[in-house]
Amino acid sequence: MKQRHVNIPVFIPHVGCPNACVFCNQRSISGTVEFNPCEVEGIISEALTTVGENDTCEIAFFGGSFTGIDRELMLYLLGVAQKYIDDGRVQSIRLSTRPDYINDEIIGDLKKFGVRTVELGLQSLDDKVLTASGRGHDAECARIACKKVKDAGFELIGQMMIGLPDSTTQTEIYTAKEIARLGADGARVYPTVVFYDTELACMTERREYTPITNEQAVERTKEVLDVFDKAGVPCIRVGLCASENLADDSKVMGGANHSAIGEMAMSALYFDRICAQIDKHGYCGGELTVYVAKGNVSKAIGQKKSNKEKICQKYGFKKIKVLEKNQILGYNIILEHNI
Repeated sequence: MKQRHVNIPVFIPHVGCPNACVFCNQRSISGTVEFNPCEVEGIISEALTTVGENDTCEIAFFGGSFTGIDRELMLYLLGVAQKYIDDGRVQSIRLSTRPDYINDEIIGDLKKFGVRTVELGLQSLDDKVLTASGRGHDAECARIACKKVKDAGFELIGQMMIGLPDSTTQTEIYTAKEIARLGADGARVYPTVVFYDTELACMTERREYTPITNEQAVERTKEVLDVFDKAGVPCIRVGLCASENLADDSKVMGGANHSAIGEMAMSALYFDRICAQIDKHGYCGGELTVYVAKGNVSKAIGQKKSNKEKICQKYGFKKIKVLEKNQILGYNIILEHNI
């Protein structure tokens, strides 16, 4: 039986963060209003009943700034998770936090437990964007936090956002390059969604901020995916999960809330790369075969075969086939052309 990697999410509410980022309404995103630490063991144990004996499991503390909660509570939660590691049912712990809640004492605490991955909500590495977004720290703070996480031997995941106040395609490309340069082992990209009951919603009403459209989010996300791919940094997710109230009109005022933003951005990147290779080789007419990484055929074809249709029209190909090739990684492609 094929082995799966299973994340067991434990959502910690907004108690860990006194800051007021303009985009944040953590209750809307996680659906969590109150948190009872005594329920954590039950959440983990119930999740483990759905796990196969060959699966690898990781407990993931998400939803808030985990290292910013009360230290006693943080150590208690890590201790609960550690029990499942000690008995062999779980292999590691993952957590998400802010860069200004990483210091030597916290790093020391995390190293006492089975923490493997630290996800940092960097959002941007441009100081102007951080200020406009109310993050409460500067880019240098984020760089220092990344270095501490890497130096301690943890896996680092850099989270960034698309379409924040004062952000542009250029600042987002810069942020992606910095995340890669700082040694990130992976990335998450979140196009900005405007939730009600946030300062960003008020800014939108005052016309101080214009929400990013789905089309803009696709184009700008495509650019940072290109940066991460060329740097060898896998992007493990684009956009909030479908469960995170994106379809609830009572929660979302606007912004990039299409459930397939990630798929569309990846398809747009494939379109650009395929066209660049066709132009490089001067192919036209005949039949074209495009080889892509395993599992990426649908992304290369595009939604409703849109990439295939546009490329056929642009270059006059009679037929395009998209096939998998195991040795191809990321968004790299290999073309074969037959007249």
